[in-house]
Amino acid sequence: MYAFGLCIDQQYLVPGLAALAGLAGSLTPAARREAAVRVLTLDLAPAQALLLADLAKRAGFGSFDLRRCAPLRSSRMADASYITVTTYLRFEFTPSFVRRPYLIYVDADVLVRGDVSEPLGALAPDETGAVRDEFNPTVGECPALPGAAERWPHLRGRPYFNAGVLWTHTDHMPRIRRGVEQALIHARRHILHNDQDALNLWLLRSGRVRPVAGGFNRFEVGRFLERGNWVRRVVTRSPKPDPAAALVHFVGPEKPWQADCPVTEEVVEYQRHLDGAMRHVRRLGAVGVEPAGAR
Repeated sequence: MYAFGLCIDQQYLVPGLAALAGLAGSLTPAARREAAVRVLTLDLAPAQALLLADLAKRAGFGSFDLRRCAPLRSSRMADASYITVTTYLRFEFTPSFVRRPYLIYVDADVLVRGDVSEPLGALAPDETGAVRDEFNPTVGECPALPGAAERWPHLRGRPYFNAGVLWTHTDHMPRIRRGVEQALIHARRHILHNDQDALNLWLLRSGRVRPVAGGFNRFEVGRFLERGNWVRRVVTRSPKPDPAAALVHFVGPEKPWQADCPVTEEVVEYQRHLDGAMRHVRRLGAVGVEPAGAR
């Protein structure tokens, strides 16, 4: 019925493996057999692609496929401090590649705890499901989409969504790609957060967004509180860990598999999960696959 979509390059191979293991662990064996995994990449070597395929098979997913592709020619990297152009591949999933009625796109820097397929039940055929961004929740009141609210005043106060987890009907994906491409061509000066800003420009224009509950893309904020108190000013919820969240997203440059990442409750939880995923990987016979800069 649905496929999980991931965009993985060599830099994110290990967290991608952990995300795949987490998605498997969030489902019953029967649900895994019905689900598919689809991976897009710029640069994975054949042996690395085979490792992902082997892990998906061992985990019990019913189908796996991987494809090399290039991002949109109009892609604009306004912020490349820790993100690469691989981020634009999320718009390159096609119906012929996915071969399932629904796609659930998931970033690789996540901790999956629960079934993230639930929002599909409320999704209309022409909608994209997304969670409101915790750091940039409102157009015109945050750094995202600079100048857009001044150019189009009717957009001020509208919700701004995070692109780290998306739910969509497969036949709707070409329309999303065209909308994002038009935003990149005609509104480039409003792009700050790369593909996420481009996606939001299209969502604002089309209105085809289904807000999804925050627990399906909950930011881990403890790392930021280690560096300063600004998070308390922008996050409306309690900054404490949310044990009920189905998915925890490690946004920002500091990642939980890196040695210099602040050690918070959810970072420790992620590291336990990553250790378990790497044990699965080693049982597959993989050599030299370890987190870069691991503790």
